[in-house]
Amino acid sequence: MNFISTHLLSLILFFPALAAVMMLFLPKDENKLFRWYAFGASLVPFILSLVAWFQFKSNLPGFQFEETYVWYEAIGSSMHLGVDGLSLTMVLLTTLLTPLAILASFSISEKIKAYMMLFLFLEMGMLGVFLSLDLLIFFVFWEVGLVPMYFLINQWGSANRNYASLKFMIYTMGGSLGLLLGIQLLGVLFGTYDLVALYQNWTSLEPDSILLGMTVQTVKTVAFWAFVVAFAIKVPVWPFHTWLPDAHTEAPTAGSMILAGVLLKLGAYGFLRLILPLYPFEAKYFAGALAFLATAAIVFGAFASYAQTDFKRLVAYSSVNHMGFVVLGIAAAGLASGTPDATIALNGAILQMFNHGLSAAGMFFLVGVIYERTHTRNLEEFGGLFPLVPVYGGILIFTSMASLGLPGLNGFVSEFLVVRGSWPILPMYTAISMLGLLFTGAYILKGIMKVLHGPMNEHWAHGEHKLTEINTREILVMAPLMVLILWIGIYPAWILDVINKAVSMLF
Repeated sequence: MNFISTHLLSLILFFPALAAVMMLFLPKDENKLFRWYAFGASLVPFILSLVAWFQFKSNLPGFQFEETYVWYEAIGSSMHLGVDGLSLTMVLLTTLLTPLAILASFSISEKIKAYMMLFLFLEMGMLGVFLSLDLLIFFVFWEVGLVPMYFLINQWGSANRNYASLKFMIYTMGGSLGLLLGIQLLGVLFGTYDLVALYQNWTSLEPDSILLGMTVQTVKTVAFWAFVVAFAIKVPVWPFHTWLPDAHTEAPTAGSMILAGVLLKLGAYGFLRLILPLYPFEAKYFAGALAFLATAAIVFGAFASYAQTDFKRLVAYSSVNHMGFVVLGIAAAGLASGTPDATIALNGAILQMFNHGLSAAGMFFLVGVIYERTHTRNLEEFGGLFPLVPVYGGILIFTSMASLGLPGLNGFVSEFLVVRGSWPILPMYTAISMLGLLFTGAYILKGIMKVLHGPMNEHWAHGEHKLTEINTREILVMAPLMVLILWIGIYPAWILDVINKAVSMLF
């Protein structure tokens, strides 16, 4: 027990990869074993992250459960792990969604061992970004997460998967080049990549002093934009979002769940962990530009979503819309850092990251459920299906309402906090964003209407095409998401307390 508490974070981080390697030694063609083994292995990090959540002391400043191991001493880089309220919230989201995504993948019938191994490696990559307190290690895990996702889309995706996977890889790798250069710049300046040391040393530099032949302010601006572009592509902020609908639409169902649920959050996490604390002056100076891009993502994401006839593409564009609120909260915090309004906006942004992870994963899964039965995602080919699949219909309406922001469900709490915090700081951008919020209701209701209401499409009512109800395994995937959606909607204090204390200590 003492070993677990001492190495808690490294166990959470590396257990999925260790379990994936062990899969190599399982007997061949044991498809049922591969599925249950991967599901069981993914539950271990979730249980360990619950241990961390309940042992975490939110009123203590700094990082907790810290572990440091020598990695690359010559350049001042070490394997430094630690969590605060921000990263622990994201770790909990990742370890919750991974077992659910694996459970959702039980219908995969080809190359199951490779599929499950890639999922476990993907979990390690995502967790590494949230747990790393060393910028070089942060970058390594940032890149590690790309590779399994590329292969999941490329090998198990839909018809246009080669194009979508290549576009996803090129976009994110392109952004990562700037990220690597920015990280190297900081490492050369300070002789260390340790985030805690950088937090302390970065502000002590005089803006007019000369470094690398440039003023400190110039170096900071260059590094700031290198970071911003990398994180903006990952979020994705308009106009860097075009890889997202393709990747989502072509990815397998579980891949879309993780892509929307966790991978998009890596970009927002980068803004919160690196840009706001390290570049407060630049964040304030360019907050208007960031708010403009966030507002564009909210409005154009909603309009684009409303225009779709592909159910999965509709949900994909909704992610651009919802993540725009996260970026709006970050922009407000950058402009008025330390004020009560900025704190409210930032609380809302972080909670929106968690909430969107739940509702988007649920929505993509529900699209996958109906696609498996009908082999179409065209909204025009559905219609009036509620009497045929009432349980599925009820779950779809519940999850859609969370995505819409219905009071009493989780989406309302986070979006309300972002709007309430941003309004006194960025009134014009917040007002325009309300237009996007109006259209959020329009595209969500359009999706529900096209699938469940109106005249029944008789094609799905009889014979070999008869639509079957959602099964027990699929309900088990949705149940934890629905419980959390309702719980946060009614009683958000349990998670907001942890987030709020992290925000007030960091910024």
